[in-house]
Amino acid sequence: MYQVGIDIGSSAAKTAVMNEGEVVKTILLNTGFSSRSTAETIYEMLEKEGINKENAKYVATGYGRVSVPYADSAVTEITCHGKGAHFLFQEDGTVIDIGGQDTKGISLKKGRVMKFIMNDKCSAGTGKFLEVMTNRLGLTQNELSDLARKGREITISSMCTVFAESEVISLIGNGTPREDIAFGVIESVVTKVVQLISQVPGEKYFLTGGLCEDAYILERLALALKSPVKSVPLARFAGAIGAALLAG
Repeated sequence: MYQVGIDIGSSAAKTAVMNEGEVVKTILLNTGFSSRSTAETIYEMLEKEGINKENAKYVATGYGRVSVPYADSAVTEITCHGKGAHFLFQEDGTVIDIGGQDTKGISLKKGRVMKFIMNDKCSAGTGKFLEVMTNRLGLTQNELSDLARKGREITISSMCTVFAESEVISLIGNGTPREDIAFGVIESVVTKVVQLISQVPGEKYFLTGGLCEDAYILERLALALKSPVKSVPLARFAGAIGAALLAG
């Protein structure tokens, strides 16, 4: 039997297929307008590879977990992210998950969630904030981080994404170098994430979510937290992996 975890977030839908304790396949799609349509696309993609309701169990999680009609069960993302992170890192500590619409801090002990914190409904300090800023600057996320390495220290002080975008527009109008603005954007996210994570402090930190392969953000988080922040490419799929483990 295969175990399939489907994590439908606000921006991306992640799927992990496990067999005999190993991740054997992953799928990454944009969530798009309809979570249900995305879930159906995932099922069709898996079915073409011989994975279906006859030989697999499905657990859904994330923002759109109720939109997966073929799921055997739906589990909260906190539980799945915690389980998936412990599988990937095999250590206790604090998981930092920077998602599209929210950022989560999850404290793990012996693989169990001991405490968690989520940001409020403001999108500051999340992937959506970075999406807005990269679009405004005409950059990709990788280009933003590369530029930020070359930037001088400036501060984007607004706590609200809308006001922060207006602040960036003013900086552009004043002729501020793009690399300096990029530095300010990244630091704004890092500052807000660290403020949140301070409520679930740990001796070790693990970054999951779409920014898990961004070396610059890992460096800045580690500097601000005064502790190394570990990650691996599969950490993008932590929620889906946790769901797959629960399917088993």
